[in-house]
Amino acid sequence: MQDWGASRAREHQAQPGPYDLLILGAGPAGMTAGVYAARKQLRVAIVTEDIGGQTSWSSGIENYLGYLYITGPELVAKFEEHLRNFDINLVYGKAASFARSDGIFRAITEEGKEYDGRAAIVAAGKSPKMLGVPGEDKFRGRGVSYCPTCDAPLFAGKNVAVVGGGNSGFDALIQLANICPKVYLIEFMEDLKADEVLQERVRGAQNVEILLYTRVVEIRGDAMVNCMQVENRATGERRCLDVEGVFVEIGLTPNTAFLGGLVPLNEYGEIPVDCACQTGIPGLFAAGDVTSVPEKQIIIAAGQGATAALRAYDYLIRTGWRVGGGSLSAW
Repeated sequence: MQDWGASRAREHQAQPGPYDLLILGAGPAGMTAGVYAARKQLRVAIVTEDIGGQTSWSSGIENYLGYLYITGPELVAKFEEHLRNFDINLVYGKAASFARSDGIFRAITEEGKEYDGRAAIVAAGKSPKMLGVPGEDKFRGRGVSYCPTCDAPLFAGKNVAVVGGGNSGFDALIQLANICPKVYLIEFMEDLKADEVLQERVRGAQNVEILLYTRVVEIRGDAMVNCMQVENRATGERRCLDVEGVFVEIGLTPNTAFLGGLVPLNEYGEIPVDCACQTGIPGLFAAGDVTSVPEKQIIIAAGQGATAALRAYDYLIRTGWRVGGGSLSAW
């Protein structure tokens, strides 16, 4: 987590009354929403735990228009640089609760700070799912990682395992296979879900071993990880993989707990939205991976952020709020 400090974020108290638009999250959706809203001269606050969200974890991006290749951190830096050109209150804080009263939305952070908005966009993204096995908590940060982009270089020359056979798992596998003598890929199901183009990149690699229909039983070690016990689901046979790193890539959980039931969620814990990013609650919109939109891509999240901001602007105009505060009757 990064605390930008007073020099990089104007204090909320400097702007009395609610903001025109309150944005929760600063991934591609939240930052794009901020830029579009600021261009409409809305008074905007973005409350976020970090900058970039999942994009920061991507080692290489080849499908964002304008860049044949760019790393996740580099693209996030470009987004943030663009965002900083606008008069937006970008504040650090994790939302602990969120409510609506008398048409005003209020987010309260874990630190107890309050931020109000006449309209709001939830763009809080998702967080990694945990394995839930013995040793995972104990060795988090001591061999267990959820961010290959952040941590892969630390495991150069060491044997490691990746848990999860989807696109994110193969992304981690590709990174690690280039720097590690042995990489195991553990997949719970009987087949792999990653795109064929990703699977082709590691096909035939001598240092990669793929274990299908296999579950993780336990992560062991002393000061650091030195073994991951796995079990073949068909035979029940167990083996201890001699690894010093375990990269967990089994999916993501929407960051919606702080909503406290304000918004109905779907079976995956996501916020259902229509094509205009509307949630069904007047003035409340959602964008990015936290929503029910099926394809979770950077460019789609950014597009949703733009849509949500424009619809929020339209909502404010239709409900009589003057841009920058006040009411239309004051014009």
